[in-house]
Amino acid sequence: MKNLAVSAGAKMLKAMGNEKRLEILYNLSEQELNVGELEKIVGLSQSALSQHLAVLRAENIVKTRRVAQTIFYSIRSDKVLKVLQLLDGLYNRPYKS
Repeated sequence: MKNLAVSAGAKMLKAMGNEKRLEILYNLSEQELNVGELEKIVGLSQSALSQHLAVLRAENIVKTRRVAQTIFYSIRSDKVLKVLQLLDGLYNRPYKS
């Protein structure tokens, strides 16, 4: 059982362990955002952003909601929010949730 938890935790942290993906997650922890909004906030091209979002989706860290042609992203897991809160506490970043 412990090995399963270690493996799952390592996969989640690996997916989160990129500066841009972490920035995406901090923004999504505050509100649901669509790709265009994330693009402006994070400052990535749409193709680069899509690649980062694909990694986060593959690990079930974010979820999507479609309205017509617009796809909205939000954080799927409370575990991810807890990791973000822990990082906020360690590095004194103001956390909004």
